[in-house]
Amino acid sequence: MLPPTNTAPSGPPSVAGNAPGTVFFVGGGPGAPDLLTVRAVELLRRADDIVHDALVPSAVLDAAGSRAERIPVPRTPEGDEDPGVAVGRLLVQLARRGRTVVRLKGGDPGVFARLAEEQQPLREAGIAWEIVPGVTAALAAAAAVGVPLTSRAAASSVTLLTGHEALDKHSQLDFKALARLPGTLVVYMGVEQIATWSRNLLAAGKRGDTPVTVVSRCAWPDQRACITTLAGCGDEFDRCRWPAPAIVIIGDVAGQPAPPVRTAPLTDRTILITRPAGQGAELASLIAAQGGSSIHMPLIRIAPPDSWQPLDDALAAADTFDWIVLASIHGVRAFCDRLRRAGRDARQLGTARLAAIGPATAREAAVHGLHCDLVADDSRSEGIVAAVGDTVRRGRFLLVRANRGRDLMRRELEALGHHVTEVAGYSSRAADDADPALLAALDDSGVDWITITSSFIAESAMRILGDRMRSWKVASLSPVTTATLEAAGVRPTVEARQASSAALVDAMAAWEAAQRGFAHAAKSAEPAPAGKPADGSPLQPGSSARR
Repeated sequence: MLPPTNTAPSGPPSVAGNAPGTVFFVGGGPGAPDLLTVRAVELLRRADDIVHDALVPSAVLDAAGSRAERIPVPRTPEGDEDPGVAVGRLLVQLARRGRTVVRLKGGDPGVFARLAEEQQPLREAGIAWEIVPGVTAALAAAAAVGVPLTSRAAASSVTLLTGHEALDKHSQLDFKALARLPGTLVVYMGVEQIATWSRNLLAAGKRGDTPVTVVSRCAWPDQRACITTLAGCGDEFDRCRWPAPAIVIIGDVAGQPAPPVRTAPLTDRTILITRPAGQGAELASLIAAQGGSSIHMPLIRIAPPDSWQPLDDALAAADTFDWIVLASIHGVRAFCDRLRRAGRDARQLGTARLAAIGPATAREAAVHGLHCDLVADDSRSEGIVAAVGDTVRRGRFLLVRANRGRDLMRRELEALGHHVTEVAGYSSRAADDADPALLAALDDSGVDWITITSSFIAESAMRILGDRMRSWKVASLSPVTTATLEAAGVRPTVEARQASSAALVDAMAAWEAAQRGFAHAAKSAEPAPAGKPADGSPLQPGSSARR
């Protein structure tokens, strides 16, 4: 890894005497979280502030840690100042507070992203920065449609240009030179000006039958692709109106036939993930492995507990417990953060053993250097009680969990004669009502399934999404969640056999495989129990607003 650029600050000192932080210009790739680089994910997880483009999808932002402040950059800046310079000044303000700042840009930060303009205020203020490359849109779009940008036979060069330029820059594009190039042209931000630049290329001598491939919203759930020609692309845009962001590939390589479409149970299915911000990545990855695409719309949010004192008191006495049970990744983060703030480390735990509810919780603990002695296979407390309940007699248990939820584990452990201390490491809050424009965009995306992973999310979904819940197929994580949904008049289409992300996706995949006549090897899926909604009206499972 290269050291940060400009590491000797020469500008004004940071506030409150703190050493200035570092700004990381990070490429967010085309929009799919699994196309982020390892370095990008690492920085997003430890960032204090994430200044991101408005077009960066929430699925990419989910790679960030829950403590990061997310600051969107408006697409239309106010005033006459160069928008890149304005963002650079914001980065300076944040870095002077001694914070780790990630400037998250779509694609690669150095390709048509105003990087030089944003660096200027940092350079003047003596703030250190580092550039972390990302998968630029040209490469991602070509990969999405299965075409190479270069070919020994047809394209020995690639030229990147932008079709969405200010009027005073149009003269800098030499269309005659571009038309003579033997390689591939890739136009960024080009569909809105497609009539202008295609006409100029034709006038400069480029063949009208030159193949053109347009990839709209590459790597997003609603990705679209079209093969046309240079002469016909303007009319094709008038007919199809490809939404931004879009990439246009021009040249002989663009005329290659598309690769065979992969067939999997969730192919062409869009699944709405409703877990809190920062918790959708695992589900999204599992859905993609089954051929589906996902949209993340958090329906609850994670916040600090009403008071940290109960957790702090428990941590001060951590070595007096026999077992410390961590209920979720947020519980792990709160536990480790408060331990660190108190100037302590894992030695404070003494001989206490650690248990995690669910593999994801254990993985988060490992990130913080904690090895769990026991991991429940699913995300319900019953598995922990069965595993640890008889390991000690009249033991002392510390449960670190949310401020709400079932207290089944505490009651069952106490019934076995154990002493239980239960503290909140975080609180779950209902999400605000969704913006009407966001709901309209959700309707346009053609959602097939919605995943409901807790009773609280079920309640929030009914409030925010309303009748949509009765037109989409619903996947429930557990019998408790199913009971909450049915009480609200929604019968889930499937219920996971085990309370885990893998079992939830398997349930949807098995249902779709049965409908399509596919073979599906997973055995963790089963339909929700037969029955009617609470209002007595029958609800047909599997109905969809789109089909």
